[in-house]
Amino acid sequence: MQPKKTLLSWSGGKDSAWALHTLRQDPAYQVAAMLTTVNEQFNRVAIHGFREELLDLQAESVGLPIWKIPLPYPCSNETYESRMQAVCVRAVQEGFEAVAFGDLFLEDIRAYRIEHLAGTGLEPVFPIWGIPTDQLTQTMVAAGLRARITCLDPRQLSSSFCGRVFDAGFLADLPASVDPCGERGEFHSFAYAGPMFSQPIDVEHTHNVEREGFVYGDLVLTGSAQGQ
Repeated sequence: MQPKKTLLSWSGGKDSAWALHTLRQDPAYQVAAMLTTVNEQFNRVAIHGFREELLDLQAESVGLPIWKIPLPYPCSNETYESRMQAVCVRAVQEGFEAVAFGDLFLEDIRAYRIEHLAGTGLEPVFPIWGIPTDQLTQTMVAAGLRARITCLDPRQLSSSFCGRVFDAGFLADLPASVDPCGERGEFHSFAYAGPMFSQPIDVEHTHNVEREGFVYGDLVLTGSAQGQ
């Protein structure tokens, strides 16, 4: 039986990176491209907030084409859904059979994805769904997955965590109220090393910016003066 040609929803963070790693070990699926929404005003990955050029380096290192979906800022839900629907049409035309997501346990988000893929001809796939997040984070770190925290909600987590490396020390320092994967929106990340990458992406944290109630940590390539 042929593996299903799969499009991976790629945020650039640790969970989507681990979803890719998991899918590549499953003979039922063949990840053939990644899909990412990009804020077209700031040229940064939506929500996670890191620079588009870092996204390009991720795609190069994992060896997959990246489908970039430009979103206006601000973006209405109607515009978002319209552009995602166009992606589904393209995916079917190009022979894709499934779309995979790195969601972990939020039932409403899973239900939303299933609802909006209904009738498109694309199967929703959740390769890391339901794994206890304390267990999952330990597995990620032990396997060599590393990420930088690029965005956080200061109402849930101190801004001092922004820019830190997602590693054993980071997990040990997290308050008990924060999900270790940040699944409730406590934090987002940029994955730069691990078994899904052919080579690590050397980045450094330069500074934090607060915007619309969230703290964003800017990342640049190590040794780059850009953004300093």
